[in-house]
Amino acid sequence: MTALRGTSAMIFETNRLILRPRTMDDFDDCIVMDKAPGVVDFIPGPWDEDGEHRAFVRTRINAHYSDGLGYWSVFAKSAPNTFMGWVLLIPEDGVGPDVEIGWRLHPDYWGNGFASEAALALVPHAFETLNLPRIVAGIDQRNHGSIGVARKIGMTCRSKPDRYDVYVIENPQRSDA
Repeated sequence: MTALRGTSAMIFETNRLILRPRTMDDFDDCIVMDKAPGVVDFIPGPWDEDGEHRAFVRTRINAHYSDGLGYWSVFAKSAPNTFMGWVLLIPEDGVGPDVEIGWRLHPDYWGNGFASEAALALVPHAFETLNLPRIVAGIDQRNHGSIGVARKIGMTCRSKPDRYDVYVIENPQRSDA
């Protein structure tokens, strides 16, 4: 994995993928992805109301996060102009203190390891660059695909408070994690 520093945000590269900061150029692709069958089945949000959905995505794209946090759009190196989805590192529930990792891909790209590869690119960034003590993910217990991604990137299930399991990976460099 290679991390390239730009003027304001990082671009990550893996063997097959390029992750670049998400911008309004990705807006329409995000909406199309969210409307694809199965994509938001296990994710609460305003997906059924077009105006609210568009406002939600616009707000998320335009949000300002602390240095090193945010959303990255995912593209294949073999098709660098074709939006595949996104990954994120943002404060959990918008306020922290923990930082959440997340991923969402268009179904055309499911089952090929792309989500795991993209999410895994953010783990060293979270621990080595940002020195976070841990990263977390809340995953619906029925979302077997995302549970698989969480496990592949080294996360373990820490609690099952309700329908959403909390997956965690601790920073191995920190004793307070």
